Amino acid sequence: MENKIKAYNNILELIGDTPLVKLNRITEKLPGNFYAKLESFNPGHSSKDRVAAYIIEEAERRGILTKGSTIIETTSGNTGFSIAMVSIIKGYECILAVSSKSSKDKIDMLRSMGATVYVCPAHVSADDPRSYYQVAKRLHEETKGSIYINQYFNELNIDAHYNTTGPEIWNQTDGQITHLVACSGTGGTISGTARYLKEQNPSIKVIGVDAFGSVLKKYHETGEFDSNEIYPYRIEGLGKNLIPTATDFEVIDKFIKVTDEESAHTAREIAKTEGMFVGYTSGAVMQAIKQLSSKGTFNKNSKVVVIFPDHGSRYMSKIYSDKWMEDQGFFDSHTVEETQQVQFVK
Repeated sequence: MENKIKAYNNILELIGDTPLVKLNRITEKLPGNFYAKLESFNPGHSSKDRVAAYIIEEAERRGILTKGSTIIETTSGNTGFSIAMVSIIKGYECILAVSSKSSKDKIDMLRSMGATVYVCPAHVSADDPRSYYQVAKRLHEETKGSIYINQYFNELNIDAHYNTTGPEIWNQTDGQITHLVACSGTGGTISGTARYLKEQNPSIKVIGVDAFGSVLKKYHETGEFDSNEIYPYRIEGLGKNLIPTATDFEVIDKFIKVTDEESAHTAREIAKTEGMFVGYTSGAVMQAIKQLSSKGTFNKNSKVVVIFPDHGSRYMSKIYSDKWMEDQGFFDSHTVEETQQVQFVK
């Protein structure tokens, strides 16, 4: 009798069931226990694999996607990579409108995955015809047989995490989680995860991480969209200059803002203390943990889960480049040693 080969049928079967890992050195002076949900263990190296696969498979189930269809989406990079990956396996064409704020690494990866990429200026209003939102809409209108994923305004974005990330965290913590801290961009990750966790235990506190230059925090607190809050910032995949309907503000208890500079340094610190090579938004969420701890948010009994959304390899030309960090003015006297680790033998 021939032994069965233990292999997955394709790479999409690896999506989900990402590990939860205790943080140790970077949190040793903070009260509480902290655990990172490492979404870089998805095959496309980010949490967006969950959304891409879920929305595309739901579109197939409803008969919206058929053989020869084209999938169109707006993305800061990670969603686009995941959609391109799923499109390859399922046989669809993929067109992506990408923010120019996305790292060159991300844009090169999208092209390497066979996607047609339109790079759009980042610092224009959402209704500007050059914005990646409007470019994607135009491409959808012009491309016969296409579907527009529209992650910012797609309820399935929330459902993907309600059905996967939330249950995984609940089971991995054996229901002991007291706080969830996650970045909010489209809002699908934090909203879907929080919605599930609060159904299990309404006392779980959910804290969203926002960027300075984004409108989300003020909108959550006041219900007002304040365009005066908007100005350019560097973190990708975090914050927004519009209000996505894929954000369920009712399940988020509060928002906290972090800076570009501190988030970049904290991402590098995670790599050096925990051995986790994480992305810019992971640095942002860890920076939020530091700020929340200084405000007395956690105590010795807190069991805090932070979502690290993606992998550091997507930021080699940005936060892991000493030159980029220096060009942004992010190096100062107490971080100069970071630039002195490579020595050449003459």
